[in-house]
Formats: sequence, structure tokens, C-alpha cells
Amino acid sequence: MPDLDLDIAEVARRAGVPASTLRYYEERGLIVPTGRRGLRRQYDPAVLERLALIALGRSAGFSLDEIGRMFAPDGRPRIDPRTLLDKADELDRTIRELGVLRDSLRHTAACPAPGHLECPTFRRIIGAVMSGAVTVRARRTPGAPSRP
Repeated sequence: MPDLDLDIAEVARRAGVPASTLRYYEERGLIVPTGRRGLRRQYDPAVLERLALIALGRSAGFSLDEIGRMFAPDGRPRIDPRTLLDKADELDRTIRELGVLRDSLRHTAACPAPGHLECPTFRRIIGAVMSGAVTVRARRTPGAPSRP
């Protein structure tokens, strides 16, 4: 019977992630190889579905630790509905904040005030950030290293 396991390079290609990400996920206990062929890790084809679930969780803003808790000891998904609703609420808040930020940027770009600091709307934005009413999220700097 032919070996159905996938080589790490094939899993990386199909999942669209570098092999280093697969090794990192393995270190974190998110995926488990079935063994090795020579020096190369082998994975059950079901790992592709698990990687898709991990990617979905990451895109929703879950940390790798949170994602790891979403799997039962047998590897099957075990996702608490309350966790999903809480994340959806968090995404709603983020969407509202980003909408306000987008609208503020558009206003400031078109504002007839002689300078940004003379624009009342821009001053309100700065005041809201200073008071903590508006959260400023750190974004990854282009060219900076990122974690998988």
C-alpha cells in the first residue's frame, strides 16, 4: 500500500506557509508529524485541514495559544461558542475604531485648515488618543521580522 503521508515541503506548498512555520507550529504543539523519511518530516494529509483552521483563527485575531486550546487532546476542533462570540465582539469594536480612523484621515486630508493642528477634527482625534478613548494599535513595520 502506498505511503499517504505528505512530506514537509508538500505540506508547506499546499498550505501556503514556509516549512519554518510548520516547524514552529510543531514546537508550539499545534501540529504533529507522523514521522520522518530521512531527515524530512512527514505529515498525515489531515494536517492541511488543521493548518486551514489555524490560518482562519490567526486571521480572526486569535493567538496561537488561544488556537491551541481550540483543539481537543485527540486533535479534533473543540471551539467554545462564547470564545467565538467574544472575538466577534472584539472585531466589531475594531471595525468601528478603524471606520472612525478612516473617516478622520479622509477629513484631515481634505480639511481647509492651514495646518493639521489647526483642524478641530484632527485636534479631537489627538485628544481622544491622548485620553485613551481611541486605541492606537501597533502595526508591523514593513521589513520588520514577523512571527508566524
